[in-house]
Amino acid sequence: MQFSYVGYAEDHKIVRGTISAPSEGVAGQVLARNGYRVLDIKPTISFLPSWEKLFPSLVKTKPETVVMFSRQLALLLESGTDIVTALELLQAQASNRNLDNVLGRIIADLRNGEHLSTAMAKHPTVFPKMYVQSLLVGEQSGGLETVLRQIADYMEKETKAAKSIKGAMRYPIIVGVIAVIVIAVMIMFVFPAFASLYATLGTELPLPTKIVMSSVQALSQYGLYGIGAILLIVVAIMAYVKTPGGKLQWDGVVLKTPVLGRVAHLSELARCCRSISILFRAGLPLPRIMSLVSEGSNNLVVKNALDRVRQAMLKGEGLAAPMSRDMLFLPMMVQMVRVGQATGNLDVTLASVAECYETEAEDKMKSFVAMLQPAITLFVGGVVGLIAISLISAMYSIYGQVS
Repeated sequence: MQFSYVGYAEDHKIVRGTISAPSEGVAGQVLARNGYRVLDIKPTISFLPSWEKLFPSLVKTKPETVVMFSRQLALLLESGTDIVTALELLQAQASNRNLDNVLGRIIADLRNGEHLSTAMAKHPTVFPKMYVQSLLVGEQSGGLETVLRQIADYMEKETKAAKSIKGAMRYPIIVGVIAVIVIAVMIMFVFPAFASLYATLGTELPLPTKIVMSSVQALSQYGLYGIGAILLIVVAIMAYVKTPGGKLQWDGVVLKTPVLGRVAHLSELARCCRSISILFRAGLPLPRIMSLVSEGSNNLVVKNALDRVRQAMLKGEGLAAPMSRDMLFLPMMVQMVRVGQATGNLDVTLASVAECYETEAEDKMKSFVAMLQPAITLFVGGVVGLIAISLISAMYSIYGQVS
């Protein structure tokens, strides 16, 4: 149960918060052991579901917020502040409501005697598994501040890569939407007006005008059926992709797609290299690292490949040898893993590979967008030009027949 309390600490400062405990008496005992004099304690009762449960996407904690929180927590711990006080300071200045609530629960768990990594593991939407596992190693080795900074650097680079892809695709999407709107307006409003005029005059129309008019009539009669069929197909594909077999096939198709498949492949490998680097630097054993990296992969094909590598590692084959047998792992990555294992600098070599792959993926994405923009422009120009030619040729034909 959750209990809210009011009390004061040893420095006579009033404190408020929540605590998880099986009963009110146990909650009071835990607070007393932590040096708090309780003035009031009562269970928190909620008859309606919380806003966070109803609309989780609206209060989602962004990775940028977690990065800033990690850096600030590392700075406070380095200055000699204890974990609970540091978290209370960060909670007081948290602008994100979800993070505020999560920090309140973590503080309550810490006062109950739990470790920081254990308390954070209860909130996987804010602190992913790799984050928690790195903290666990930092707690055991006494280098919590260093681990927090390493995780912040890792998440910052991940966020930057995702933002660059979204930013590159923003302009083509806007242009595509505007193009669809312009074409729809011309087909639904402009062309029917001219078509009715041509029908009234009863003249013979040229071939381009007949083709466009037939297309417009077909769209007006069967357009809704076509849209419905497309939606059904999309829904069916989405439902199939959610199954394990469908997800595997879809992820395989994504990796084999021209241009974008290479970008997806490089992005997945860069994420794997970054994850292995940060976890190896934190001090986790390689089998555990590969398990965490596999769980964090978004692509099922890559996840299965990482699982196969892990199984081979458990048999004593090392890391580079099983990777070299799988075409999914590119030669440079395999070679750098081999060098890193031989020199004991696996974290450094894989960090270099990640930067190289991220740069290549970003360059290929920019090239794709650079090709996509003129392609969209040509398509829109072609459709508008065809409509314009059909209208103008029809007008000249009518003029010639009337003359």
